[in-house]
Amino acid sequence: MRRIRRLANQALNRLNPTFCQLYASEGRPSVPPEQLLLASLLQAFYGIRSERLLLEQLHYNLLYRWFVGLGPDDPIWHPTTFTKNRERLLNEDVMGKFLEKLMGAPEVKPLLSDEHFSVDGSLLQAWASHASLKCIDGKEDPPPPPAGPGEGFGAPKEGKKRAKGDFRGVKLSNETHRSETDPEALLARKSQAHPAQLSYRGHVLMENRHDLVVDCQVTLADGYGERDAAQEMAADCPGAHRKTIGADKNYDTKGFVAEMRRLGVTPHVAQNTARSGGSAIDGRTTRHEGYAKSINARRGIEKIIGWIKQFGGLRQFKLRGRDNVSAVFGLCVIAYNLTRLGNILKSAMEVA
Repeated sequence: MRRIRRLANQALNRLNPTFCQLYASEGRPSVPPEQLLLASLLQAFYGIRSERLLLEQLHYNLLYRWFVGLGPDDPIWHPTTFTKNRERLLNEDVMGKFLEKLMGAPEVKPLLSDEHFSVDGSLLQAWASHASLKCIDGKEDPPPPPAGPGEGFGAPKEGKKRAKGDFRGVKLSNETHRSETDPEALLARKSQAHPAQLSYRGHVLMENRHDLVVDCQVTLADGYGERDAAQEMAADCPGAHRKTIGADKNYDTKGFVAEMRRLGVTPHVAQNTARSGGSAIDGRTTRHEGYAKSINARRGIEKIIGWIKQFGGLRQFKLRGRDNVSAVFGLCVIAYNLTRLGNILKSAMEVA
């Protein structure tokens, strides 16, 4: 925790100009933004379910107080402080700058690879249920079917409405239904063996040298965001030199491979020979030794997504709206990088 706190404080110090622009020069003093972000990192480190529970533990947990920068007798702020500062401080823009400053630190930058990357995405369940689904055109669903055996048994009465959340016999899709609680969440399923859930899709771009995340995004679960986000993150990688990007079989499409080559990025994508038309990756790519190394290094990105879901507590979001979801996802990515860097830089920082 000492190493993690040192890295986090250095990145937050570099963000001081950004914090100065967010707060007015007059009026009542507010909670320091560094303390709010450090407290949010604690929530990601330990998978604390809510901000109210986090502040409850800050009352008696001396480790949490030390990490945030509070003394043993300092008062704890109200839980609504997070709510009031979410739009201004806990947003996607600030989290992006936080990640950039962390990865640009003098002791971290030499660890990053600027040539070899991996990309992947995963469905993350939204904070909405099927009961919140409603017809887009405003029409009511047809009456429920008979509930019992026998002809005419349990037939609905004339004019009887279907109960909320009862979708028996109704085909649900994103073209006909939308969630009332989170309209941006879309129905999506991981595979044919999994049920469709209201979800978002989170994407991470990992460098292959030390398995650190250098970029992340959250898109709608519309079936196209995975490859679109990969193209956008690959285009944002600095430098005009040749790069490689590893990915799984879902990225083995002619459009994605052609776009990567147009950007000057060699697509080290796992071949999907079972698809109609064959794989878009041919012997020009697979014959090189680096292709097998990229496929093997790509496994590290699965650990990142697993950590975000299991330990970061993002198997299901607890906020609604793509902007809030992006901020929370970015915070968990920063928390993962800090834990990873704390182990990588252990010997160097102990000597210092």
